[in-house]
Amino acid sequence: MLVKEYRISLPMSVEEYRIAQLYMIQKKSREESHGAGSGVEIIENQPYTDGPGGSGQYTYKIYHIGSHLPGWFRAILPKSALRVEEEAWNAYPYTKTRYKCPFVEKFVLEVETRYLNDGGEKDNLFGLKSSELKERTVDYIDIVKDTISSSDYRREEDPKIYQSNTTQRGPLQDNWREEYAKAARTDPNKKIMTAYKLCRVEFRYWGMQNKIERFIHDIGM
Repeated sequence: MLVKEYRISLPMSVEEYRIAQLYMIQKKSREESHGAGSGVEIIENQPYTDGPGGSGQYTYKIYHIGSHLPGWFRAILPKSALRVEEEAWNAYPYTKTRYKCPFVEKFVLEVETRYLNDGGEKDNLFGLKSSELKERTVDYIDIVKDTISSSDYRREEDPKIYQSNTTQRGPLQDNWREEYAKAARTDPNKKIMTAYKLCRVEFRYWGMQNKIERFIHDIGM
C-alpha cells in the first residue's frame, strides 16, 4: 500500500469551502451524466452515527465511466470494468471516500480529508503510527504556482487573474500562502484554509503493485 498526503491551501474559510464543495459535487455529477455509458447512480444516501468522523451523511454511488474510454477499448471490456463504486462518509469538516472497481477485485483507493483554517502547517493530523509516517510522503499542491495541462486551463478560473467581487480576494501572487497566513491573524477579510488529504492506494497484484500504485498517485490523483 502506498500512502501519500496532499495539502491544498485555498483563499477562503472552511465554512465558505463547504458551500463551494456542495456546488462542485452537483456540477461534476451533471458533467459526468452526458453521453452513452456515462452517469452517476446514487444507490444510498442516508445519515449515520458512530462512523468515520462521528456523525454525518453516507452515500453510495456508482460512476459509469464508459464515455471516458475509447470505443475500441470499451468493446473488449466486460461491463464490470466500466463502473467505479464510491462510498463516502461526510462528517464535515472530516470526510472519507473509498473507491473500488468490481473488475479489479484487489484494488482500493481511500481518501481521508480534514479541513482546517490554516496554511497547511499541521503535521500528522491523521494520527499515523511511526512506521506509517516513515512511508508517507507529503505533497503541497499550490493553486498558483503548480502547472496544469492546457486542456484543463480556464482563464476565468486562473487565481493569478481572478478577483472575487464578493470578498475582493485575489488576484493571488506566488507567495500568497505566506501572505494570507500572516494577514489572516489581523485582517478578517483575508481567509486561508487547507484541505489535508491522506490517500491510500492498494493494488494487490504480484509484479505490478508498486508500479500501478505510483501511477495512480502520479497521474490518477
